Amino acid sequence: MSGFNGLGTGLGNLSLLSGARTRSISAENFTGEKGGGARAVEGTGASAARDLGRGWKVSPSVRISPGQTFTLADIRGSGAIQHIWLTTHYRNWRRLLFRMYWDGDERPAVEVPIGDFFCNGWCEFSQVSSLPVAVNPNGGFNSYWEMPFRSSARITVESLSEEDVVLYYQVDYALAEVPEEAAYLHAQWRRSNPLPYKEVHTILDGVRGGGHYVGTYLAWGVNNNGWWGEGEIKFYLDGDHEFPTICGTGTEDYFGGAWNFDVPGQGYTGYSTPFLGLSQIIRPDGLYRSQQRFGMYRWHVMDPIRFESDIRVTIQALGWRSGGRYLPLQDDIASTCFWYQRETSSPHPQTPTADELEVV
Repeated sequence: MSGFNGLGTGLGNLSLLSGARTRSISAENFTGEKGGGARAVEGTGASAARDLGRGWKVSPSVRISPGQTFTLADIRGSGAIQHIWLTTHYRNWRRLLFRMYWDGDERPAVEVPIGDFFCNGWCEFSQVSSLPVAVNPNGGFNSYWEMPFRSSARITVESLSEEDVVLYYQVDYALAEVPEEAAYLHAQWRRSNPLPYKEVHTILDGVRGGGHYVGTYLAWGVNNNGWWGEGEIKFYLDGDHEFPTICGTGTEDYFGGAWNFDVPGQGYTGYSTPFLGLSQIIRPDGLYRSQQRFGMYRWHVMDPIRFESDIRVTIQALGWRSGGRYLPLQDDIASTCFWYQRETSSPHPQTPTADELEVV
């Protein structure tokens, strides 16, 4: 991914000197100010550090109360968030809502459950080894999506849990001038559970303005026997109505696989690559689990989908029935999509409740 002039981000710019100022926000430095780290005298590590004192991991994490919205980062100035790392117990991955606000906009550009933002929507650990998102044992969430801002950036986490949540986090960013052509990161979550018969799952809709679409993550729960991924993904661009400009040939094809992800003798076979993957396969255990569940990502880093005025993205859910006919499925499909556009926010679905987010 190419970086900003002055910020020095991206492998191609790694050797270039820059006037950007590097900063980092965590529970050890809530404001990210220069020389502001490791000053805490109280925090979640205070008891463990009682023999050592200040500067010895006194505040490595935060505790978020039920219903509380905690501000992870409140940054003033211009620059870009370059890396986010965080971790919390797997039970919280669908109980915490991740939001991001750019340049004072009161409407978030990003509103996604934390687990889904990091390609772990099923509240069970899945290794992800991609370029923009990396998830490592055991639940170390990393984002390298470039997130520019011109006057301010604010990141919050809202807890929908009924108990206290402990969250560890680090937000790494650079302060520098942002070029006029740089767009803002957006992300949106939607769920169809179950998908109504003969309907399509909408991944993205309602976007107005110019930009480019850069990624899809699906947490897909199958409610039928047999293969489930014959459905096509469709991108409706710049005034498309009935027919899309881009039409895929099958679900596994869009995610870079083929022939049902089925390696003879092995069955469903997972993979995780820089830009696409079937990173999670959850199989029934013959006792309590009745459905197969999958996690898939496709990053349009090398092939962003450009739009000038609007974009809509949908995907079908198709299996097979007797007579070699397609079977419209009624699966549990949760999608997270990522795109950049000039506007600091865009319309998004109604914020989901804890029950609507729950993995059931």
